[in-house]
Amino acid sequence: MTLASQIKHAAKDALKVLYPDAAIELSTISVNQTKPEFNGDYTVVLFPFLKLLRQKPDAIGKQLGDYLVEKTGLFSGYEIVRGFLNLTVTDAHWVSFLMNHFTDAHYGERSKTDRRVMVEYSSPNTNKPLHFGHMRNIFLGAAMSEILRATGNQVVKANLINDRGIHICKSMIAWMRYADGATPESTGIKGDHLVGDYYVKFNDVYKEEIAQLVAGGMDEKVAEKESAIMKDAQELLRKWEDGDKEVRDLWQMMNGWVYEGFDESYKRLGISFDKVYHESDTYLLGKKIVEGGLRKGVLFKKEDGSVWVDLREDGLDEKLLLRGDGTSVYMTQDLGTAKLKYDEFKLNQSVYVIADEQNYHIQVLKLIMKKLGEPCADGIYHLSYGMVELPTGKMKSREGTVVDADDMVSEMINLSREQTEQSGKTEGFAQDELAKLYETIGMGALKFYLLRVDPKKRMIFDPKESIDLHGYTATFIQYAHARICSILRKENVAISPDCTKFQSFVQVTELLPLEKKIMLALEEYPLILSDAADEFNPSSICNYSFQLAQMFNTFYDAHSISKAESEEKKQLRLMIIVMTASVLRHAMHLMGIRLPEKM
Repeated sequence: MTLASQIKHAAKDALKVLYPDAAIELSTISVNQTKPEFNGDYTVVLFPFLKLLRQKPDAIGKQLGDYLVEKTGLFSGYEIVRGFLNLTVTDAHWVSFLMNHFTDAHYGERSKTDRRVMVEYSSPNTNKPLHFGHMRNIFLGAAMSEILRATGNQVVKANLINDRGIHICKSMIAWMRYADGATPESTGIKGDHLVGDYYVKFNDVYKEEIAQLVAGGMDEKVAEKESAIMKDAQELLRKWEDGDKEVRDLWQMMNGWVYEGFDESYKRLGISFDKVYHESDTYLLGKKIVEGGLRKGVLFKKEDGSVWVDLREDGLDEKLLLRGDGTSVYMTQDLGTAKLKYDEFKLNQSVYVIADEQNYHIQVLKLIMKKLGEPCADGIYHLSYGMVELPTGKMKSREGTVVDADDMVSEMINLSREQTEQSGKTEGFAQDELAKLYETIGMGALKFYLLRVDPKKRMIFDPKESIDLHGYTATFIQYAHARICSILRKENVAISPDCTKFQSFVQVTELLPLEKKIMLALEEYPLILSDAADEFNPSSICNYSFQLAQMFNTFYDAHSISKAESEEKKQLRLMIIVMTASVLRHAMHLMGIRLPEKM
């Protein structure tokens, strides 16, 4: 139980004794950290009690404050400020807290439960490589998986590969027409990049054909349907769904190239999955669900044979589930995957990490499954996030204006190398250590920058800003951690020391303001972690970590450790920074970010 929660319960018990005729619920008691401009550590808001207790706030505050100081032993004093009771926690409590937790590598985590959650993220198409636009999705999914696991859930990290459909056939038909048998081996091009090149080629040819048809007098909308290369791609899709061996063999070969490329990229990004689904395996199940919905009368068929669901009574519109030629759409396979995931894992919650452009799609998916009576419907949750742009503007795969994930990773590592070399901080490192350091800094900068913004907000990514040593960056946090490690090395203290070494100093009770401030922040970490899980928002952990690193810098600049006023103070401060480093490591590990011991 966090200290804020303890105070809430203590306040409720106190009010029950002081005002036995008043039924005050725990939910009405608000406890927050005291604002920096006032004395105290935690604040109880008094206004919710005024009407029920029929007393002025100062009177309630005095009775409650006196009781809490006298009876609980948790507080050394209090102050009442305009309807707020500011409580000062005893120094003895803070020292006891530090002794109990400063070597706990799992501090902040909740006990494991049997609650099962699947987080589905990345979900790439096999017609192009992973690009920079995928990265926010990937890092959000990976971070939320770790946060949910740390807060007691059984988590399955899942990836749904969109490996079939018209977009895949576009790459295939372009390769058939223009590749002359080119392979990754013959060209020296990474497989996913090679296939992506032909997706761009398709679009170039498609636009040329449309322009020619329009120049000949055809309406543009009609021209889009009459384009020869588009018709060929659609025919290829029909053959694929009919199981044509030649088409399926080509599909498997080109997808194989892409998977090898994906695996290489995921490894560089530090990303892994517990379960991988393929649309080619789930779309048939989706078709069966659609057929079942027709039999139940939940769905309906139009004259052209296409199957739809009518959601107008729910404030939406009609949604296509199967085309007239019997081929599937995205929703078809999503229905199948949703059922398959639930049946396989009996999930309490199925989290879809998908951009806000698909808000309507997920809303419809959940509604259809509910109408069909599928038990998975209630657990569907959309972790919606805003798109990422570069300073140059929005990226478009079809036009070849995207930045590939592989290129962005290389750029970040190069920026890390340039910054480190320019600052002259390479002395004492072997070449292999420097290579690892550059990767640690570069990847940390990339992940942190994409995770530090509330997922619901759109953002612009600036590579140089992301790696600024003095900015709101992982680099700042990494340097603070390395600084702590340097202090501990000089004092011959291990990163995870034996707690018994500090037992004789447990009686230290007089804390300076900055010592207490940093312990107050450390005590808050379990609540930060819990809120991040409940709100599906890793940015709160990023913000907390940055503020904690700032607090350490301020604390260390003001108070010497090696030349502390006494040996007791020295050991107390060592415990504080040991726990600070431990919490920073834990928080950044959840983000997939490593903290070096030297920088």
